[in-house]
Amino acid sequence: MSAPPTRKGFAARPANPEQWIKAAEVKTSNDVAGGFTARLTIDVTPDLRGRIKIAAFSRGQTVADMLRDLLAREFPPTSGEAS
Repeated sequence: MSAPPTRKGFAARPANPEQWIKAAEVKTSNDVAGGFTARLTIDVTPDLRGRIKIAAFSRGQTVADMLRDLLAREFPPTSGEAS
């Protein structure tokens, strides 16, 4: 009887955890200053979600770009932080 073929997993993790966490991702036009980004999840009402989407569409932006700009204005880097 022959051994079953070894298959690589769908997404193999690198041996080094630091490398896995900071693995380079496919760059898109939405990347922020060429650095790493982090996902932020918030809960909003369906009504607010609709208003946000309409505002982004009317400004010709994506929701993500519009909210990144809003958050950057509301929370600017402090003097001791790297930008």
